[in-house]
Amino acid sequence: MSSNWRKPIRAREFRKHKQRKKYENEILEHLDHIDLSRSIEENLEMVRKVFGESDDVVLREFNIATESRLRAAIVYIDGLTDRNVIDEYILGGLMIDLEGKLNEEEGRSPEHLFNWIKDKGLTINEVGQTNKLRKLIDSILSGDCVILFDRVDTALLANAKGWEKRGVQEPQTESVVRGPRDGFEETLRVNTALVRRRLKDPNLRVKNLQVGQKTHTDICIMYIEGVVDQDVLDELLRRVSEINTDIIIESGYIEQFIEDHPWSPFPQIQNTERPDKVVANLAEGKVALFVDGTPFVLILPALLTQFYHSPEDYYERFIIGTLIRFIRVLSMLIALLLPSLYIAFSSFHPEMIPSKLVIAMAAGRSTVPFPSILEAMLMEISIEILREASIRLPGPIGPTIGIVGALVVGQASVQAGIVSPIMVIVVALTTIGSFVSPSYNAAIALRMLRFPVMIAAAMFGLYGIMLFIIVIIIHLCSIKSFGIPYMAPFTPMRTQDSKDTIIRAPLYMMKKRPSPFESKNKQRIALNSLKKEDHNE
Repeated sequence: MSSNWRKPIRAREFRKHKQRKKYENEILEHLDHIDLSRSIEENLEMVRKVFGESDDVVLREFNIATESRLRAAIVYIDGLTDRNVIDEYILGGLMIDLEGKLNEEEGRSPEHLFNWIKDKGLTINEVGQTNKLRKLIDSILSGDCVILFDRVDTALLANAKGWEKRGVQEPQTESVVRGPRDGFEETLRVNTALVRRRLKDPNLRVKNLQVGQKTHTDICIMYIEGVVDQDVLDELLRRVSEINTDIIIESGYIEQFIEDHPWSPFPQIQNTERPDKVVANLAEGKVALFVDGTPFVLILPALLTQFYHSPEDYYERFIIGTLIRFIRVLSMLIALLLPSLYIAFSSFHPEMIPSKLVIAMAAGRSTVPFPSILEAMLMEISIEILREASIRLPGPIGPTIGIVGALVVGQASVQAGIVSPIMVIVVALTTIGSFVSPSYNAAIALRMLRFPVMIAAAMFGLYGIMLFIIVIIIHLCSIKSFGIPYMAPFTPMRTQDSKDTIIRAPLYMMKKRPSPFESKNKQRIALNSLKKEDHNE
């Protein structure tokens, strides 16, 4: 587990932090100590001062339909609430004649009427109460409808959330040939329900938190009690509690705050849009972190091996899954090393290339005015620009522009004698190999490292490539994800866990959960089924 040591804060950063805390104390924290008044006019005036002249904040005053004609008011934000719920179940329930429903004791005072409305009068699933202005404001900003009463210093918080949302659709970044087609969307409770639908385990736990001093973003941590690595869970809760920032918009914000090695190009936390992937990782003892407003869920801790795994590997037979993993690993090596090997062989080791291939390469490079490193750099940078441009262009146009641009640039460069034909082939294979990785952020790491490997190959040939590979391996062996070695189960070596690395063993052979995670329940397959299996054998 990581050390408690923390990097000292610079004086300039400390002054900025102090100024921000002073601003927050002046603007926000004074609300924590303000209680609601028994006067509805004073309460509405405090709400108006907090929200200012915001036209989307609706304040509606009315009289409750009793003999006392008790004054009341509702406050909500238009667009965050369901108007049908407010009209039918709040206003409709309180503005009709209530005398026949109240007994003499309940209708005698405003306090009794308040309690009756809270317990019996509102046909809404969630109704809370508060006498603090800060909690009232937070509830309004979260989409609740707040009900204020005259001569009562407590407000009701009615759940009326009903903003527009995108329906459950197929994941855009993790497509599979065989497997479920539903993916996460931007609503937190819809995402947790998609996991609950698949994982019908009463030990599944969900912890709700809020981060971001301005956005108050809702997040939740999901795990299976008795299976989760408790040290990892405690460390995650500690790191999340130490996040001190104004806004949290997407799960990538939290990932950058809680990861172990921010300067490493390799991701230490996995993100996914697939509920089935989250369920599989929860069953291994990992933790899932959901963030409201994004379809990407964080899975932690993350190991290197899981970034080239796909859920489809487990839906197909183990022979097919193993073959596909070999193809992925080979493609990732091609994406990292192929341009560097071309530079090393053409510049330092031409004697290692077959004679006919050397003659063909020399003929292709006869008109090229640049050394092989500059030639490779120009082509790789051009491809990266085309790739980024195709992503930013509108959907129907992007892929077309990317393909046409690559063909036009490659053909024109060869005809102009700027690059050799074999260089175009090398760059094309490298680009295709980088697309094979199931994880986008893992593929970016290889794209970043490709350029320093090319420079090492241009300086020292194959020796430079091997030296850089050794540096990468040492780095991978030295980093951890929430205290778990990143290269597990290779270092430290665990033979049993190697059944689900590059080779995907049959499911009935993976009887225990991965050993790097300190789970209380190591058994994946029930012991009685193992005994039956041994008896049949």
